[in-house]
Amino acid sequence: MSRPLPLAGIRVVEFSHMVMGPTCGLVLADLGAEVIKVEPEGKGDPTRYLGSTGAGFFAAFNRNKKSVTLDLGSPEGAEAARKLVAGADVFLENFRPGALEAKGLGYEALSAVNPRLVYCSLKGFLAGPYEKRTALDEVVQMMSGLAWMTGPVGRPLRAGAPVNDMMGGMFGAIAVMAALRDRDRTGRGQHVQSGLFENAAWLVSTHMMQHAVTGKAPEPMSAGKRAWGVYDIFTSADGVQVFVGVVTERQWEIFTAALGEPELLDPAYATNNQRSKARETLIPLVARLLAKRPIAEIEAMCEKAGLPFARIATPSDLFDDPHLAAGGMIDLVLPDGTKTRIPRLPIQFGDDRIGLRLPLPKPGEHNDLLE
Repeated sequence: MSRPLPLAGIRVVEFSHMVMGPTCGLVLADLGAEVIKVEPEGKGDPTRYLGSTGAGFFAAFNRNKKSVTLDLGSPEGAEAARKLVAGADVFLENFRPGALEAKGLGYEALSAVNPRLVYCSLKGFLAGPYEKRTALDEVVQMMSGLAWMTGPVGRPLRAGAPVNDMMGGMFGAIAVMAALRDRDRTGRGQHVQSGLFENAAWLVSTHMMQHAVTGKAPEPMSAGKRAWGVYDIFTSADGVQVFVGVVTERQWEIFTAALGEPELLDPAYATNNQRSKARETLIPLVARLLAKRPIAEIEAMCEKAGLPFARIATPSDLFDDPHLAAGGMIDLVLPDGTKTRIPRLPIQFGDDRIGLRLPLPKPGEHNDLLE
């Protein structure tokens, strides 16, 4: 950015691993906070060495951070951690309930030493009957109905990204920033928490209200029920899948005029609610009409008409996405020296985007901060 970052001068000590805690730390780090990641002695955070779908976790969530290594199981390591937190503004943790209290690193102990400390716990569940349970993103997707809404009918399926972990971390960062603002008024920090299950419940709140408004339980998205008639995936003449959405009456006028197909002027499709009820005939009709056109023609038509559309992409396709390449990516070097790019935080300050200040840290690279 061309000016100081919003959280410059804020020191954060992060005791976390995997996704939820590191996401919280990443948001604060990208916004300018000095984030000190505390890792186990030796090889550091085990997340560094995950494979398969976890192989990208460390690289995705730990830029712009510093690393120190400590043995929290030793009295010396726990004392060093307490000293580090004594000079911090924020403490992040995603340990199981009671684990840090046993080491003298709970909120009560640390706030007694540092009353201005904002202590953020990233948890599976907030206060209530489930709060002692162990949770994962997949667990809360199943519990909340998110997996039910995502998968084929009768076959719940988790979303294809750690949506609750990442969004739960974001809500943790929001709570931290709110607590810092509150500290400006009161002079004191506080304990804030973010919960995976509560985040998942919040994500499906529109479906809960759908039930409340209509009196009918929502069906999975795969059942094809939509509030709009044309809102689906189609295949072009040259075999490319594309999503097209027509979500207003004006867009329907534009869509039918652009296609110029008399069949779309059937009175059964006159209004959005009629089209929504007639999806069983309308979607096959639109599919047949679009299947006569190459993808370039469909995209040009939609772009000119201002209609929502998107080719079906894979995550790997985003490395070559021209829009992201125009300013939405950060250059990043992986621990093995591989050069790559990763999306920036999806926010903008005027004309400024958030960039890279610190590369991915080596385990214990900043242990001089413990001296």
